[in-house]
Amino acid sequence: MRYGIQLPVQSQSTLYAETWEADAGPEDLREIARAADRAGFEYIACCDHIAVPHRLSAAMSTVWYDPVATLAFLAAATDRVRLLSHVAVVGLRHPLLSAKQYATLDHLSGGRLILGVGAGHVAEEFEALGVDFRRRGAVLDECVDALRAALGPEEYPEHHGKLYDFAGLGQRPRPAQPRVPLWVGGSSPAAVRRAALKGDGWLPQGDPRDRLPAQLGRIRDLRRREKLDGPFTIGAITEPLYVGIPAWHVGRRTLTGGPHELAESLRAYRAMGVDQIQVRFRSRSRAEAVDQIAAFGAEVGPLLTEE
Repeated sequence: MRYGIQLPVQSQSTLYAETWEADAGPEDLREIARAADRAGFEYIACCDHIAVPHRLSAAMSTVWYDPVATLAFLAAATDRVRLLSHVAVVGLRHPLLSAKQYATLDHLSGGRLILGVGAGHVAEEFEALGVDFRRRGAVLDECVDALRAALGPEEYPEHHGKLYDFAGLGQRPRPAQPRVPLWVGGSSPAAVRRAALKGDGWLPQGDPRDRLPAQLGRIRDLRRREKLDGPFTIGAITEPLYVGIPAWHVGRRTLTGGPHELAESLRAYRAMGVDQIQVRFRSRSRAEAVDQIAAFGAEVGPLLTEE
């Protein structure tokens, strides 16, 4: 079972941001990404919001780094870790624009992109950009199809749909990967169906453990019904983690303990059929975050493949 991390600093919702992140900046982000790279993490991830309205800013904050710019910055600072948009609200942009940005990122990083996409949930963002919020699901469905074409091997991609229509327009550089993995995020019935039928993987939106088996069963049923048998990556977001016994209050939901104790708990995800877990560590500073990442990679990660 592989593991990746949603990076701190780049998004600072009050639901998960640590207090030290408020004063953090590019150097902190770079050092945490390098720590994940060294520790054997499968990917580092960055969120996407263009603008946050006043009504939500107290909870969400307005700190949301652009995923393409951020992942490109971190691609230059790392060697092997993959670069995940979790998730890009691609319906806010024309697919050719998204394809140009993400194809360039994949090209420059040597084929390390995983494109995670989602429908979005902030109505004001859609309104400001002239996109119909009520139809965001249908917009995303076609965006996925258009992006498949535009991120493929063809220099002149072609797509003819209800919302987007293009042909005879060349885009280079092409992605380094023959097929960029496209993971679909969200836990609503529509999102799960979209992931199963259109994606290469599923990124749940914080489903607790007891909800995952039913969601995974639905994905398998949908894919079986449509005779889709290609590779498909099931993800899960774990509870907050702290490797070791903390000397401070890390919250009642946080999983703590030694490597074997944590690994035993996390292997339950694999038993459900999960292929990759996304982790996040409680920390009071960049140094503690880096130490947690290193400890997890060295002591917990190798145990996740044991029975």
